[in-house]
Amino acid sequence: MNRLVIIGTGLAGYNLAKEFRKLEAERPLLILTADDGRNYSKPMLSTGFTKQKTADELAMNSAADMAAQLNAEVRTHVRVARIDTAAKTVTLESGESIAYGDLVLALGADTFKVPMEGDAAAEVLSINDLMDYAAFRAKADGKKKVLVIGAGLIGCEFANDLSNGGFQVEVVDPAGRCLPALLPPEASAAVARGLEGLGVKFHFGPAVKAVDKAGDGYRCTLTDGTVVDADLVISAVGLRPRIALAKEAGLAVNRGIVTDKELRTSAPHVYAFGDCAEVNGYVLPYVLPLMGAARALAKSLAGYPTPVSYGVMPVQVKTPACPVVVCPPPVGSQGSWQVEANGQDVKGVFVGSDGKPLGFALTGKATEEKTALAKTMPVLF
Repeated sequence: MNRLVIIGTGLAGYNLAKEFRKLEAERPLLILTADDGRNYSKPMLSTGFTKQKTADELAMNSAADMAAQLNAEVRTHVRVARIDTAAKTVTLESGESIAYGDLVLALGADTFKVPMEGDAAAEVLSINDLMDYAAFRAKADGKKKVLVIGAGLIGCEFANDLSNGGFQVEVVDPAGRCLPALLPPEASAAVARGLEGLGVKFHFGPAVKAVDKAGDGYRCTLTDGTVVDADLVISAVGLRPRIALAKEAGLAVNRGIVTDKELRTSAPHVYAFGDCAEVNGYVLPYVLPLMGAARALAKSLAGYPTPVSYGVMPVQVKTPACPVVVCPPPVGSQGSWQVEANGQDVKGVFVGSDGKPLGFALTGKATEEKTALAKTMPVLF
């Protein structure tokens, strides 16, 4: 069986299929997904209220549309229970066994679940895919106040979007500032001021201890004793690559599913990329590396082995209240931030111990320097 099987219909799975079909028009292609298989852009989930888009309006194509476009079979609402790399089969929860010639894991990532007390802790929402977004839109109808847990990239984007959508937003983060993993303190402060200008209220320092039901809404108790009432609570603490299926199959895993530069896992004919993968030591849950990986992997699957290359890939954070562009320094880099700040306009350059620039963070009008600064940055590999 020479069939190519892709697990996942997110940006990774569908973009790989599109790139592959440019090179191989007829090879049997099967795409499996646990959701409804609609084609959409995940980054748009955090701009839905700003753009006044429902889940149906964010969806670009149905699963049937994608199957026709890709000359593929797209099977929705199915879950893979296990992978047998020796037999080259995947087994669905229904018990059905499916043979593959090559298998691609485009599994994405799960939202991190923060342990909390209270009789409504299980009702805290996460928005990680189009179906989550649809459920949130339904629950948000007629509501006014939202508590967001987490002031990282996802949390700040949702805070901006929900504020634009007319919600009163409060944000809790024990780390003490906005986007702490990406920005120097001066840039974090600029983002906070921009969001506060929309009416966002921050609780920096404490965490959410408990979420309890209170009438039609929720009463949230923070670890410092503060009580915040809200109509809805969203957890936006971060993402964790989905590695369980690969681990159970005996594949090498670390933070993500471990691959080499050609996106090969530790098992022959099994590949991984996107948010679930750790490529040559890097886990980069962003669009640019995903798109580059899709193009490279499509060539490899078509018989032209092609290593992926990660160049300089600045990330634009969708917080128009305070525009942000960041090019994070490589993980483990030794050095320090050199910062120039003028109100909301912050330019931070991360300089290594050898004096060479390794990354940058820009806010406000300083984002206009992103192209020039990108030219001075080292490629990852």
